[in-house]
Amino acid sequence: MAEHAARHQVCVRHTIGAPAAEVFDAWLDANLLAQWMKTRAFTHATAECDAREGGAFEIVMHAPDGAIHHSGQYLTIDRPHKLVFTWRSPATGQRDSLVTVEFFGHAGSTEVVVTHRQLPGQTYESHIDGWGDVLILLAQLLPH
Repeated sequence: MAEHAARHQVCVRHTIGAPAAEVFDAWLDANLLAQWMKTRAFTHATAECDAREGGAFEIVMHAPDGAIHHSGQYLTIDRPHKLVFTWRSPATGQRDSLVTVEFFGHAGSTEVVVTHRQLPGQTYESHIDGWGDVLILLAQLLPH
């Protein structure tokens, strides 16, 4: 049972060479989100966000063969430590899943830990790859 439950969540970590406040803010700025919140399969993204607890966001990842819409609501905004939001997309069966992003500052760099819960089991691998891709793009955007 524990193995089955574990397949419904992913945890991805990446260290980014920028202060925690700067990394945190990149998650709530629509212009910055559009630059890094996409996977390798997509050419570009657009984003809108109402960056307050209870506010909503929408991220559209664009590929030559179409676009994928992602949306959610901010539940916790604790700058620069933790961000919690719902995440709804075709990969979640258009059902809300839960994403927690934690930011651990270390002497000019930040370890970002993304935990995505309540995932359909068949999307486990794609979400590990997807969160890994976006964190790499974020790190490339914010080098110091």
